[in-house]
Amino acid sequence: MSKFPAPFLGFRAPALILAANSEHCLHSWFGNAGARPASPSLSIQARCCRLHGQTLRVSPEIPSTLFTDAVNPASIEEATRRVEEQLDGSGLNLVINNAGIFSDVSLATVDSEEMLGAYKTNVVGPMLVGQAFLPLLKKAAQGSSQKGLSCSKAAIVNISTVLGSIERVPETFSNPAISYRCSKAALNMLTQCQALSYAEDGILCAAVHPGWVQTDMGTQEADLPVDESVRGILTVLPTLSEKHSGSFWSWAGKTIPW
Repeated sequence: MSKFPAPFLGFRAPALILAANSEHCLHSWFGNAGARPASPSLSIQARCCRLHGQTLRVSPEIPSTLFTDAVNPASIEEATRRVEEQLDGSGLNLVINNAGIFSDVSLATVDSEEMLGAYKTNVVGPMLVGQAFLPLLKKAAQGSSQKGLSCSKAAIVNISTVLGSIERVPETFSNPAISYRCSKAALNMLTQCQALSYAEDGILCAAVHPGWVQTDMGTQEADLPVDESVRGILTVLPTLSEKHSGSFWSWAGKTIPW
């Protein structure tokens, strides 16, 4: 059950979530989905963008919320600068790329503009964000006493979808969503490339399918309440380790084939 009134029921999650200084930090990201922050001292920056003219409201319980355009290099650079200031010499433990756009288009109706727009938001944005925050993630990893890789040490988590699984296309193609599924398949490739590239820096990278969730994108016809998806992800992320970097997981803790 949501703690917040109806205006929060639309676009409920920020496009980019950054967390530092606690292995329980994810609770603050999910504050507007019914989970209370674990500690008022957490350093949390939730990066949000305005989509299609909508004004996003944010929970006052999230310690620090800043707004940025998750596909604009200059905006991301400014966000990085402001985050670095707030961290005051510390590193950044976790980046969750949650930005995404969806259009219900088929091969008969999709056009180049639609494909390029989806690719820019769903793939290029997360790539730029990873590049921009890499120095802060490296700093967190270098300053950690933990061995191996984990989300509490330093990690990039890309929110993907089972529709991006090439192996699962036959069973999911009842909803073609061509631009969405193709761009998310590319995001999965990006995740693998990030995992291999950043492993030597001590940074874990993984993709997570949150399920078909009751949000603006998923609509209220979706079969998974936000709270249930949140609880699942909160359970999965702390279990990820070095052997899981570069993998694709569902909110329920099951691996998904590429």
